Amino acid sequence: METGLPADETQVRLQGKGSAMAVSWVLGVGALASRNSIFTIGDYYYKLFPDYHPDRVLTLVYQTLALSAMILFTYKESKINTRRRNMSGYILFFLTTLALVLLDLITSGKGGTRNYIVICVFVAAFGVADAHVQGGMVGDLSLMCPEFVQSFFGGMAASGALTSALRLITKAAFEKSDSGLRKGAIMFLAISTLLELVCIYLYAYVFPNLPVVKYYRTKAALEGSKTVSSDLVAAGIQTNASVSEQDVLKPRESLCKKELLFQNIDYAVEIFLIFLLSLSIFPGFLYENTGKHHWGSWYPLVLIAVFNLWDLIGRYIPLKNSIKMESRKGLLLATLSRFLLVPAFHFTGKYGNPGLMLFLVLFLGLSNGYLTVCVMTVAPRGYKGPEQNALGNLLVLCLLGGIFAGVSLDWLWLLD
Repeated sequence: METGLPADETQVRLQGKGSAMAVSWVLGVGALASRNSIFTIGDYYYKLFPDYHPDRVLTLVYQTLALSAMILFTYKESKINTRRRNMSGYILFFLTTLALVLLDLITSGKGGTRNYIVICVFVAAFGVADAHVQGGMVGDLSLMCPEFVQSFFGGMAASGALTSALRLITKAAFEKSDSGLRKGAIMFLAISTLLELVCIYLYAYVFPNLPVVKYYRTKAALEGSKTVSSDLVAAGIQTNASVSEQDVLKPRESLCKKELLFQNIDYAVEIFLIFLLSLSIFPGFLYENTGKHHWGSWYPLVLIAVFNLWDLIGRYIPLKNSIKMESRKGLLLATLSRFLLVPAFHFTGKYGNPGLMLFLVLFLGLSNGYLTVCVMTVAPRGYKGPEQNALGNLLVLCLLGGIFAGVSLDWLWLLD
């Protein structure tokens, strides 16, 4: 069994860093793959349930459960076994996505209120799984290094971009065949199911055994973190028993969640507002409020693909330090300025200008990805492991709160 921190810290911190970033990216893809599959096949559900506003309803159901579960996880964060939390989340994603495939096969793709309610229940389970995974992974990666957080959020954006690309391909492939929408939807859900299985394996057996991950988790344990204990055991590491908790915390006591929130209230407000704005437009507005065009049913799919693609690009721009925004005032100003998009989308949707709509969606996605990564990677700096984990959970709670508020406000577009 290994004990304590390695002698050559610098060397170990670099060992497996690239692999850890790659695994973080895949885990980020898996964190939203199931959800994105549901919303990307929205045209299929609109065909089955035309009177139930499926994209808006399913999004609201998902976010309600995600936010409720995340509130509990954030409150109990320091006492929760992170390994068990993340594993439970990915397993729940896998089982629920598989259940959706089986439901569609059993019912032969029929609509009806009963089937719609069952789908809502499964989507609610996705929300619970999201709170497990997103908060658990961001908290865990926040106590390591910013590159891991960026890779995880990059993977989440890539999930949307990949599902959108596949949706366009499957729509083109199956458009002229009978039950083409259904075939594409089943394929989507099947791919997501397999991806969640891959994530379970990577998180359980690959990620905890990477040297750089062992280093940061051991460091966090010596700083007083109890959430990493099971991950360290899985990697065959026992922290040095001779280092007492009193010695570890000697420089200063760990800050409580309230103190962390007050010190980072601007970051919390920013991440809330970023997603409030984005989700008040995406995807509900893009499906139902963009008017009718010669693009037909392709139009909302193209708009969603554009958002997802530029959201992905935006999350990689901060990798270049010279164009990464770290100013607290700058981040706040940039976040508030995005609200000018609301009247812009209103008038563009009302008068039906496809070119301008594409540009607005592009900017919405780009700014969403860029600002998200800037806030989530800058905020944890300067804190100890337990504080970084707690702050990561707090920021994810604000993120989910913003999504919930945005999804709720999205219904106001129906009054337009």
